[in-house]
Amino acid sequence: MQQQVYLPEAPTTPSNLKESGLSNGFIAEMILKMLYTRGSMLGVDLSRGLCLPFRIIEDALTFLKNDKCLDVSGGDLIGKVSYKFQLTDLGRRRAQECMKICGYVGPAPVPLEDYVDQTYKQAVTNLPVDPQALRDAFSHLVVSEDLFNAVGPSILSGKSIFIYGPPGTGKTSIAQAIGEFMNRKGGDIFIPHAILAEGNIVTIYDPAVHVVSQSAGNDAPKDEADAAIRRLLNTNSFDERWVRIRRPVIITGGELNLPMLDPRYNPETNYYQGPLHVKANGGIFLIDDFGRQLCSPKELLNRWIVPLESRVDYLNLASGQKFMVPFEQLTIFSTNLDPKQLVDDAFLRRMRHKVEVAAPKREIYEKIFASYCKKLKMEYSPESVDYLFDRYYSKGRTVRASDCRDLLETVSSICRFRNQPVRLTKELIVEAANSFIGDFA
Repeated sequence: MQQQVYLPEAPTTPSNLKESGLSNGFIAEMILKMLYTRGSMLGVDLSRGLCLPFRIIEDALTFLKNDKCLDVSGGDLIGKVSYKFQLTDLGRRRAQECMKICGYVGPAPVPLEDYVDQTYKQAVTNLPVDPQALRDAFSHLVVSEDLFNAVGPSILSGKSIFIYGPPGTGKTSIAQAIGEFMNRKGGDIFIPHAILAEGNIVTIYDPAVHVVSQSAGNDAPKDEADAAIRRLLNTNSFDERWVRIRRPVIITGGELNLPMLDPRYNPETNYYQGPLHVKANGGIFLIDDFGRQLCSPKELLNRWIVPLESRVDYLNLASGQKFMVPFEQLTIFSTNLDPKQLVDDAFLRRMRHKVEVAAPKREIYEKIFASYCKKLKMEYSPESVDYLFDRYYSKGRTVRASDCRDLLETVSSICRFRNQPVRLTKELIVEAANSFIGDFA
């Protein structure tokens, strides 16, 4: 039976200026900046560029024309939507002034309150978890049944997860498998290109971390003319200020610092880029190698105690103003350090789920080793595993799942360097272990 894919209600195109959450003055400034950067444009192209129906930007265009900021030339029988608009000298000067105040040019932002409302509609806590779909996401990993059963409820809760254990035991792989499940089976969500908060523009959609849904174009018009007609006439169509994406999976590691958790202000363009954890809303935010960030664990945890508890965060603008955004993602902390040395009881209490990934037992290790052999097209060699346990693991080296990958890839490199068929022998695993582990066991 095919799993039902969850899809929240899509934002609909505003039918009037009030529903857009913007003012005529703000739209007029957006028009001036777009014409300044792109040159003369047809009305329909302005509508597309701002992602607003022409009927909403029409009053602003009329105001700018009457204010002698625009020159307008007539089009065909379609009407004003086909008129060509270009800046006058006065309009160019005003556009330059607008660019100095805020250099953002692109889809019109959505009001902060609309973003908040949509984010809660598509929160991770609303997702059903199909055990088989989750098992499929873990199919490339070898995990114990106990570990698998611990992970499932943690995803269902949508709360924070603390994954800890020795290095090389697969913590990051498990966290990424959770992300893969969320990304592919969690359905799509909608995020805005940008939001308007306290009079400032903050961009949210980021093509570097957000993946546009392949389903997003299924209902799209077949050609541009059809698209224009739908935008002009259909009051219930999709609001194109939003982007339909797969649930995001955003990973950060040792590079994370406190300034990255507030909107990043660009003094040259005078607008903001949303922080990573806001871009992760509706999906997963993975803090890998927790405890090795550029700021101390205590500073990072103090910053997040309130969001983890209340599911909201307060972001700081350069002006000192603050605004509230939802903290609606599955937050995963992964560390190979001792949790008791990193965090206090107050923070651990806020970690709803604590998943220990211990060193794999021998039977699990053998399965992992065999799976990597298959992946690298090598014949499994039991005597190679016997050697590793006799030489290293029985003498104090922690059994690491990652050793299987690293050692077998080293064997493959040795074979390819010698221009011989890739194969696994005890002699080659000895050579690989001497290179990879050496005396550092």
